Amino acid sequence: MMWESLSKGLAEGATKAIARAISLVENEVAGYDAFLAGLQGQQQPVIGITGPPGAGKSTLTDALIGLAVRAGKKVAVICVDPSSPFHLGALLGDRIRLSQWYLDDRVFIRSLASRGALGGLHPKIMEITDLLKAAPFDLIIVETVGVGQSEVDIAGLADVTVVVLVPEAGDEIQTMKAGLMEVADIFVVNKSDRPGADLFAKNLRQLLAPAFSMGHASIPVIATVAHTMKGVEALYTAIEKAAAGNQIRDRKTWLLTEKAWQLIQKKRMADIDKTQLAAALAVQSEEPSFNLYKFIQDL
Repeated sequence: MMWESLSKGLAEGATKAIARAISLVENEVAGYDAFLAGLQGQQQPVIGITGPPGAGKSTLTDALIGLAVRAGKKVAVICVDPSSPFHLGALLGDRIRLSQWYLDDRVFIRSLASRGALGGLHPKIMEITDLLKAAPFDLIIVETVGVGQSEVDIAGLADVTVVVLVPEAGDEIQTMKAGLMEVADIFVVNKSDRPGADLFAKNLRQLLAPAFSMGHASIPVIATVAHTMKGVEALYTAIEKAAAGNQIRDRKTWLLTEKAWQLIQKKRMADIDKTQLAAALAVQSEEPSFNLYKFIQDL
């Protein structure tokens, strides 16, 4: 009965029902998988905002929310903050930067702790995003932790991935090394009022032309100053264009394959308890003949 009530509230866009459903799915409360299996998702675009720490992702997200709301859209925002590796708690600092929208009926914001997950996202981010697709939102924005070069999981979740960089992001070689550079549909050079921003954007465009285009349309590089709204409208237009273009349809099978792979992987690992694993390792690792690979094979 509880899940039926939540499904109805979700379809109606009731904030309390959406928040409650996310909490239950996040904590894997009994019946959550059947609940997810019964959802009727829509085709709202999922916009991923990613990039290194301090690039201004939250300020940019705040600005994009404002433009979407002025355009008459309802927006759902998921902000993932890094968890402590010890107590798994998180600051959830995005609650401060996005505070002006918390009482706005047109905007739903949920902060999540990464709970130790790599790739800048939450372990249940796919399920939560699909849950939001069953609610009457026009746009879903997912802002990642900001862990730098390993932050590529967003490409398997978002229809349009925006990579936010700053002029201090490094030289061209460092830019080419960064794994997250390969997941972008749009690049943003934020804080472009700082020295070296124009040169950085120019070098970025030169890098993208031979190395990443591969015959496809060139990836936009947009200069912004998020706190003054400079360039944000151009970014919003580029996001709408990318979301409406063929690239979503081209990537649909790949996105679904990535999601299915990760969900199957989670299910098959469900019987592995990390606490019990740690206890077994604590005992066996003291043995002189301990070998981690043999331990895994025996497991």
